[in-house]
Amino acid sequence: MAVAAQLPTAIQGLPVDHLGIAVASLEEAGKIYELIGLPREGEDEFVESQQVRVRALRAGDSLLELLEPTSAESPIAKYLAKRGPGLHHLALRVNDLEKEIARLKQVGAEFISTEPRAGRSGTRVVFLHPKWAGGVLIELVEHA
Repeated sequence: MAVAAQLPTAIQGLPVDHLGIAVASLEEAGKIYELIGLPREGEDEFVESQQVRVRALRAGDSLLELLEPTSAESPIAKYLAKRGPGLHHLALRVNDLEKEIARLKQVGAEFISTEPRAGRSGTRVVFLHPKWAGGVLIELVEHA
């Protein structure tokens, strides 16, 4: 990991973008988080690349994203079938997604895919493999 510390990073100084939470129903799960006091951030969105409906909830400088599968082929549907509802991923904001992908490849990072995909609200995203990241699915998010 000494190599990683020497390379410039597009993550340093940026906030956690969001936490993704797998849910069976946006309506049911949303009620709980709204009762806790987390307000909605915009309208629910359909993210075609992941086959999910997403409801964003504001939590200070970060967001919680409730993720409801729209198809049995959705990664979230598969996650729910295997593990049930709960924390799905940690999303870290980056300034330059391609630069960060290249840097992480240099240090041996394993990705689900290195091809950026469309995310919520016009973002571009890639996912680091949880086997490489200590059991945590990490999403890298670049805002437009």
